[in-house]
Amino acid sequence: MASHRRPKQPSRARVTVLTATAAAAVALTSQAAHADPKPSKSEVKAKVDKLYHEAEAATEKYNGAKEQQDNLKKEVDALQDKVARGQAELNTLRSELGSIATAQYRSGGLDPSVALFLASDPDSFLEQASALDQLTVKQTESLQKIQSKQRTLAQQRKEAQDKLGDLADVRKKLGENKKKYQAKLADAQRLLNTLTQAERTKMAQEEQRASRDAGDRVKLGNEAPASNRGAAALAAAATQLGKPYVSGATGPNAYDCSGLTQWAFAQANVHITRTTFTQHNDGTKIGRSQLKPGDLVFFNNLAHVGFYAGNNQILHAPKPGTVVRYESMDYMGTFQFGVRI
Repeated sequence: MASHRRPKQPSRARVTVLTATAAAAVALTSQAAHADPKPSKSEVKAKVDKLYHEAEAATEKYNGAKEQQDNLKKEVDALQDKVARGQAELNTLRSELGSIATAQYRSGGLDPSVALFLASDPDSFLEQASALDQLTVKQTESLQKIQSKQRTLAQQRKEAQDKLGDLADVRKKLGENKKKYQAKLADAQRLLNTLTQAERTKMAQEEQRASRDAGDRVKLGNEAPASNRGAAALAAAATQLGKPYVSGATGPNAYDCSGLTQWAFAQANVHITRTTFTQHNDGTKIGRSQLKPGDLVFFNNLAHVGFYAGNNQILHAPKPGTVVRYESMDYMGTFQFGVRI
């Protein structure tokens, strides 16, 4: 006899699970369909180069804060030395004043008329009385010196304290800028890690070839240098071809962009400041059409500097992972201006 029982309906819980699973599957399929495609090697390189430019700007700010910190530290040390010497002088003055007061007390223990009556030699007493008057004058002078020294010391202590406050602020800024450029470099590395090992190797080989070709094949022309100083600095920089870029480095084994330009001018016995944000004020600003070999050239909102070497080429320390090399100005980003030292 056939059964007339109705088929068992799925439970509410089972329906809920099946529905959720189906929804998740649809969502994953939708995400996969709309997921951003993996960036190409050229796209990664463009993004990495942008991050390197941003890291270089942060590095230059770090270098500026570091230089400011070093200068403030010297000023604080000098002020503290002055305060220490002034305190020693004040202690000496106070000691002298104590001796004067003691001498006065001892001399003033007897009434002058009684001392004269008892003195076996009146002339000797008169000499002592005269000396006592001189001590009083000396005491007044000593008090004036002490007051003046105390005022000077108070002023020097305040100045030292203010400088210490400035130093603390600069050190804070230093730490913030260091974190910024380290974060940019870390972002660049994460982007590079999205490439395959073969792609990363090829990119590194292309950078090495660019550096090698720049040194071997660059044509600088015969343009006259801007000045003897510029020519000497450019010649010094050319002796550093092939040395690595390192953030914050000023030579002689590695450089960042402004570290190279500062070092090279120092070889020409010319002092320029440390960072791109100050070096652009070390000379006369000129336009691109006026550039001559030995002029400084600035790019990307003052984040990068190099030497104009002639024929639209610059000599510079480009970015992490590269070396000091020649490169066309056309690949440098936004040109700001030149500076003739």
